[in-house]
Amino acid sequence: MGRKVTVATCALNQWALDFEGNLQRILKMATAVGIIITSRTPSCIRSRSWRPFWSLRSLRISSATWGCPPPRVPDAFRPELLHCRPELDSAIPAWCCPSRRPAEYPGLWSTGPSAAEEEGSRPVMHRNVRYNCRVIFLNRKILLIRPKMALANEGNYRELRWFTPWSRSRQTEEYFLPRMLQDLTKQETVPFGDAVLSTWDTCIGSEVCEELWTPHSPHVDMGLDGVEIFTNASGSHHVLRKAHARVDLVTMATTKNGGIYLLANQKGCDGDRLYYDGCALIAMNGSIFAQGSQFSLDDVEVLTATLDLEDIRSYRAEISSRNLAALRECPSQASRVSPYPRVKVDFALSCHEDLLEPVSEPIEWKYHSPAEEISLGPACWLWDFLRRSRQAGFFLPLSGGVDSAATACLVYSMCHQVCEAVKRGNLEVLADVRTIVNQPSYTPQDPRELCGRVLTTCYMASENSSQETCDRARELAQQIGSHHIGLHIDPVVKALVGLFSLVTGASPRFAVHGGSDRENLALQNVQARVRMVIAYLFAQLSLWSRGAPGGLLVLGSANVDESLLGYLTKYDCSSADINPIGGISKTDLRAFVQLCVERFQLPALQSILAAPATAELEPLAHGRVSQTDEEDMGMTYAELSVYGRLRKVAKTGPYSMFCKLLDMWRDTCSPRQVADKVKCFFSKYSMNRHKMTTLTPAYHAESYSPDDNRFDLRPFLYNTRWPWQFRCIENQVLQLEGRQRQELDGVD
Repeated sequence: MGRKVTVATCALNQWALDFEGNLQRILKMATAVGIIITSRTPSCIRSRSWRPFWSLRSLRISSATWGCPPPRVPDAFRPELLHCRPELDSAIPAWCCPSRRPAEYPGLWSTGPSAAEEEGSRPVMHRNVRYNCRVIFLNRKILLIRPKMALANEGNYRELRWFTPWSRSRQTEEYFLPRMLQDLTKQETVPFGDAVLSTWDTCIGSEVCEELWTPHSPHVDMGLDGVEIFTNASGSHHVLRKAHARVDLVTMATTKNGGIYLLANQKGCDGDRLYYDGCALIAMNGSIFAQGSQFSLDDVEVLTATLDLEDIRSYRAEISSRNLAALRECPSQASRVSPYPRVKVDFALSCHEDLLEPVSEPIEWKYHSPAEEISLGPACWLWDFLRRSRQAGFFLPLSGGVDSAATACLVYSMCHQVCEAVKRGNLEVLADVRTIVNQPSYTPQDPRELCGRVLTTCYMASENSSQETCDRARELAQQIGSHHIGLHIDPVVKALVGLFSLVTGASPRFAVHGGSDRENLALQNVQARVRMVIAYLFAQLSLWSRGAPGGLLVLGSANVDESLLGYLTKYDCSSADINPIGGISKTDLRAFVQLCVERFQLPALQSILAAPATAELEPLAHGRVSQTDEEDMGMTYAELSVYGRLRKVAKTGPYSMFCKLLDMWRDTCSPRQVADKVKCFFSKYSMNRHKMTTLTPAYHAESYSPDDNRFDLRPFLYNTRWPWQFRCIENQVLQLEGRQRQELDGVD
């Protein structure tokens, strides 16, 4: 018996409820893996049937095959359940029937009706209970239905709302197949539960997404029980700086335990705020042997590796704590673990004669910097939204500031990736581009030219706008190639204010002209809201006015820090169809814009980075900007990022945040200053919390996103005075100040 196995995993860009499209991508993947493996196999072996083990990132599945929606969107889930099983009927013969075997190659397939907690894995009803499951096939037979044991129920996920975790560890039951599946597989019952597969040459176990992240993951005991290959069908969404955690979990699992680990992950946007970044990988004994791209416009990406099972056995033999007892009367860890039920499989992953087959070499994992992640992730997210919404492009209010400039750069980055994909021969991307621009013979080659077709930018000047911001917006539009419009909103603003004065007899004034704070705020807000109305008008009709069909998606450009504090006008030009930067901090956006200066050769961004952030809603002082964002907010953007992480990630309230910041800022702020800053933040945050209910759907890139009623489940009506919490802070400050006075008196 041989010892070398060829394994494969992949990332698929699936779309919830797109049953036919998801199935076609599955079949394309199946064909691709056959071509890849046979083309890299020596001719002396090629004549024999290779036996890959396939770990498919399945369900979205939605993810992959059946297209059920994620449990995050339960209202779309239940009406479509009946569509899941017919797609399963199509998938089984397509993958496993000898007459329709992709590229005529057999194989052992692990797929979903399941995949990840966030994935709307296809449910399997067992004893009238709905489970999230993986299904493992071989030659038209179902070998095992493996229900998920740890469900994700935090952050973006609500898996417990729809599924029940399988709690019977290392136990299986008989599952009676529905009649339509019995006709296909010629099986009446199949094993259902927590089991592993035992082939002629190795043992294979499965995890499902969240189970890898649990404190005691199944792979620990499976490895101690002799499982050598672990598969994980995952749906891990992108968050800035998260890739390290995912890779570390897999490499550490195989470092401590030995074995081969196949991680398959969903990629793309299937219709909501999350972007799945792919990054499928193959690891063995703590080393990476194959890395998938983290961001890509390819709908299907396949990874393969040829590995030696004897390397696993040698590695494990050297782990003394696994094999030897610490004390004479204490058994080893491997002998102490409870055995898993084994499903015997009349199949081998290796060939008898594999001596000449080369094995894969370890590689070094390549990480993107946060700025690079921003340039790629949200751009891919925009592409999926654009092509699947069947709109003709984007409309962006371009103010000349960092936020809107960053949004424009993301569209430009998207155009770069589209052109690169077309150059590589991606026919799906080419077909989508031609549909978007409504030209069947069009082939994009220059990102700037493509940007002119899909992006319309607009500078909406008022009497409070400076010439500098107008020039910066126009220069950036010229350099990225967008179709740029310049207009003045003063006639509309004056008409609205005049209408109010006509009805009430009162004329509001700005604060610099003697008006109250309420008048000042109202006059700022009317400008911002007028811009939103104009943006939607031009998005719907600007292409029509140029004789082109279709409408445009309006892009928002409010960053996560401003959203958190509510430093925005409700229903202003930050209100849009989608917001690619709504989950990104101002600090990270500036780093991304700096990256664009160098990567895309956009010198106009230098002046944008050098300028102070301003809303330009108050009158100018001698033609110069008199209003800045940080002065208006009463805090810096860097401070806002700290508040956001402490509020959401560290789960702190006012007093807890004060206690943590005392230590974090002890070298720069006194206790009184820390207290004032915390009170200022929570007062403004709670006062503006209602604005979170109307935030534009935004790319989820930060763990402290304030996205209401989805990721951040909090009330939107608070007692803005926080009497108890602020009193506790004040008492603590008085104690600390008294202690400091006593210490100073002692020194004197």
